[in-house]
Amino acid sequence: MLAALALTATALPAQEVTRVSSTVTTASTVPVTTGVIDSRAVNALRTMGAYLRTLKSFGVDVKGARDEVMNDGQKILISGTIKYLVRTPDRMRAEINTDRKQRTIYYNGKTMTLYAPRMHYYSTVNAPPTVMQMLDTVKAKYGVELPVADLFLWGTPRDGVSDLTQARYIGPSTVDGIQTDQYAFRQEGTDWQIWIEQGSRPLPRRLVITSVDKPEAPQYLAQLMWDLTANTDDSQFTFEPPKDAKSIPWKETTTASARKAQ
Repeated sequence: MLAALALTATALPAQEVTRVSSTVTTASTVPVTTGVIDSRAVNALRTMGAYLRTLKSFGVDVKGARDEVMNDGQKILISGTIKYLVRTPDRMRAEINTDRKQRTIYYNGKTMTLYAPRMHYYSTVNAPPTVMQMLDTVKAKYGVELPVADLFLWGTPRDGVSDLTQARYIGPSTVDGIQTDQYAFRQEGTDWQIWIEQGSRPLPRRLVITSVDKPEAPQYLAQLMWDLTANTDDSQFTFEPPKDAKSIPWKETTTASARKAQ
């Protein structure tokens, strides 16, 4: 769980990860009990995941920011946005805009295209027939790990709940005017929090992730804005290359070599 939130990929390099020194604080009165798994927090994760898997189509805009740690230990803020448009089981578009790069990814159930509008190039590769299989394939073969991909893992056997070493309910909170419940979790190397919308739509509304296995403890903050009535016609997932765009090959690689090349 949460590995994909790092945005690590050759097409989406590490410096595009969205982490930030947290502007979100929790009450000092919240007790800290190491190793305790609160069933309310775990059940909230599972309820959220089950609801996400019922969504046949949706749009979600993610505003993120992260800490980039410099060689001298100073943390630099890097921000960006990700716009997902999804129609299950075989359509997805992701528009990625950060302080570093712009990328748009089109997936239509048969191919996946990566388009770089500033550099005027694109690459198209064959892809398997479902979104989840596509995410796995492009990660393994091409080293591309799409941002916030845990949205597609929650509610599946790969939700990572078994990796949790601590889980607790923090309390009610408001995110963008929406009533939510805040939860905090721990797993090896990572502390993270999630704010889940109250009521009949348990959507994730905010994420904060802290890499506690690093001395600088860099953080990631993401705010999620959902559109459950988004237009998901086939045209939304079809890439029509501009006249000035050049097609280039997308070389097959391994995840390990892709990360090494960053």
